[in-house]
Amino acid sequence: MDVLLENKWVILIGLEVLAWTSTFFLLYARYGLKSSFWFKVATVLFALTGVIPQVLMGIINFISTKRIDLFTLIIVLLLLYGFTIGKKHVKKLDAWAQAKFSKQTT
Repeated sequence: MDVLLENKWVILIGLEVLAWTSTFFLLYARYGLKSSFWFKVATVLFALTGVIPQVLMGIINFISTKRIDLFTLIIVLLLLYGFTIGKKHVKKLDAWAQAKFSKQTT
């Protein structure tokens, strides 16, 4: 548990990078590969690298510190972004990927 708390920022940044990478892979699987199998794999990867571990990290940090510190606040803000404005950004990214991969196949 101490290792998680000592390296929480590095872990959070790594998880965020993995989540965005899995998002791009998800779009590539959907539009580039046109594979439902790889799309499902990418969806699971996104869940395992995105929301779930970040929430767990925030809970572990809050239980450990017993207060809302900057780390917990950043996680709450990331989650709020993901459930609000982030949805619009992902829809734009989805439309971009669909247009980009449809041009390559024609």
